[in-house]
Formats: sequence, structure tokens, C-alpha cells
Amino acid sequence: MDYEARRVIEALRSGVPSRVIGGYFGGARTELLAEIAEWLDAKEGGGRIYTANYGEGKTHLLGTVFRMAQSKNMAVSMVSLSRETPFNTLYHVYQKIAQNTFLPGREQSGFDSLLEKLDPGKMAELQLYAAKQLQTDKLYYFLKVYCSTDNPDVKFSLLADLQGNFIANADIKKIYKEIFAEKVVFSTNFAKSRHVWDYVLFLSRLFELSGLNGWVILLDEAEHIGRLGRKSRFSAYTNMSKFLSAGRNNILSLFTMTNNYVMQVVEGKDEREHLAITEGFDNELIEDVLSKIESAPELPALDRNEFMEVLSKIVDFHARAFDWKPEVSVEELCETAWSCGYYLRTKIRAAIELLDQLFQYGDTGVITAGDLDQETYLEEIPLPDEL
Repeated sequence: MDYEARRVIEALRSGVPSRVIGGYFGGARTELLAEIAEWLDAKEGGGRIYTANYGEGKTHLLGTVFRMAQSKNMAVSMVSLSRETPFNTLYHVYQKIAQNTFLPGREQSGFDSLLEKLDPGKMAELQLYAAKQLQTDKLYYFLKVYCSTDNPDVKFSLLADLQGNFIANADIKKIYKEIFAEKVVFSTNFAKSRHVWDYVLFLSRLFELSGLNGWVILLDEAEHIGRLGRKSRFSAYTNMSKFLSAGRNNILSLFTMTNNYVMQVVEGKDEREHLAITEGFDNELIEDVLSKIESAPELPALDRNEFMEVLSKIVDFHARAFDWKPEVSVEELCETAWSCGYYLRTKIRAAIELLDQLFQYGDTGVITAGDLDQETYLEEIPLPDEL
């Protein structure tokens, strides 16, 4: 059995997006991918937003960009936003980003090895950056402790801190005093609700000093912002602006969201009108984010020829996965699958269903697909910070 081929087919059959698919089905939307490749090569940072309907390949695009970025010697993080990872609380998002960061050529997440391998000169540069360029100096003392201890428990706690399981300021001060016999007074006390962006910048600098060509952060299902309460949405837009304007820090961010977000949230919830009467936010900054969402390009739909190229690969994977020779032409498969439902994901699942029937029974029955309800953002449940 070709287990990798089986893995690909089962991922496509389930309809659940999988990063593994992006490595094998990156041939469609060639113009868009060429544009993204040029953006990655330029390494100018900043962010982009792409929209598409449900099941039209947003997550697949991110999976393809994931592989592209790794091949260009970049660190890559991929996170799906959700109720458990709300974008208004950046420290929750950072934890997911840190835990889902992959170095070039690695199939397992993690970046701890970079600190161990950093030579003394580069480590000194990183310490200077942590001392002078961040809002707080917690990470400066973090590095001093890390470089001066052989205690495995301390190092484990420090690395966990870098992964988003933040150590209390008092604990860092205590460890530092035990090692250096000096009392630490932070210039600014670190608070994860206000200063977690320090950690993003710190990792970006670590990747740069380690010889990587940049850090690509892929944020899927950004439409979940629309389900937050109003103030939480404004906080999420504020956080979004950090990623969209992080060019000088060699961070490239790519958001995907459904194409009805503007109609149902930006316009449907009167974002600009409420922003004008809500205090505590940078209106100009949020206005810029809303404008970028409104002008975000929609993923081009696959034409029939591109769809046939995808189906040709699916036939090959199905044959390898189940060790058989499908007696069906790609044209026949396309004719059946193209008429099965509106969404690309539904068409692909219909094609696999047809191949399954041929494999098991030698013939096909009638394949139909129903329509799913359209996603809505009318429900607005306040989070604990708004109660």
C-alpha cells in the first residue's frame, strides 16, 4: 500500500483541509502563485488578504504557500482562527503561532534548536536587540539566563515561555538573581495582554540571525473575527494591522477569509459608524484594515482545464492508494464531477466517490450533492471581557 497516496485521498475525501495537500496540488492558479512567489522572494514583509467562497480552496492555497515558503528557506507558521483562538487576544494567537512554526525542511514544528546553535556573536546581537528594540526588556533577561544556566528544568521553563506559556516576571527575576546574585528591575513590566508583540519581533530577529530568509505567518479562517463582539472585533482589527504592516521586521503574513465578510460584517454590522462612536481605539488604523479587507482580491475559480489537471492527479493518487488501474478517462470524470454541486470541494469529493465506486463495484451509480447553508455572522456572542 502507498500510505502517502492513501493519506492524500482520505484527506480529499473527508473535505477537511489538510496541509499535506498543498505539496501535491499546487499547479492550479499559476498566475496567483507566481505573484505570491515574487512577493516571498522580495522579502519586503507586510501582509496580504485573500477571500473566497466556502470550499473554494482558501486553506489549500495556504498549504501551497506553506511548501513554497519552506523551499525558499523561510520559517512558516500556519494557524486557523476559531473561538478557541480569537484574534482579539493576541497572546492566544501567539501561542498557536509559536506551537505551529516549522523550519525549512522540517515536518515537525519547533524552533528551539536555533537558540542552541546560535554562535556567541549572533547571540550578542540578539541580546542587544532584546534590550533596545522591544517595548519591554523581559526577553533580554530571558536570554541572559538562558545562556548562563545548564539547569534542564530552567531551560525547559524558558523554552516553554518562548512557546507562549509565559513565565511570571517575578520568576524570571528570581532565576536571574540566583544565577548572577543581582536584583533585576524591569524598565517596563511585561504584560502578555499588551506586550506579546515583543515575542513576535524577537522570533523574527532570531530567524534572521539564524540565516533564514524570513518568516511567513499563514492565518486561515479570519472570518471568525466577524463572530466576536463589537469591541473585540475592533481589537482584532488592531492586531490584524500589526501583521499587515510588519514589513520592516521581515514578517510576511497572509490572511484568508470568506468573500461575504464585507457584506455581512463590515457593511452589515456598520463597522465604521460604530467605530466613530467607540472610544479607546485608533480609528485611522482600523479604517485602514477595513479598507484592505474591502479591496482584498478573491481567489480566481478554477477553469475546466485546471480542474482536469487536478483530477488527473487525483486519479493517479487513487490508483496508487488502492493498487489498481482506474478504467475511466479524466474527461469522463470531469464531466460527472463538474456538475456535482457548486463548490470546488464538493466537485472533488464527487470525483473520489466515483473512483471509489469503480474500484469496489466496477460501475458507478448516481452521484448527487446537496447545497450547504450559507455562513452567517448575525450571531454575536460577547466574550468574557465584554460581559
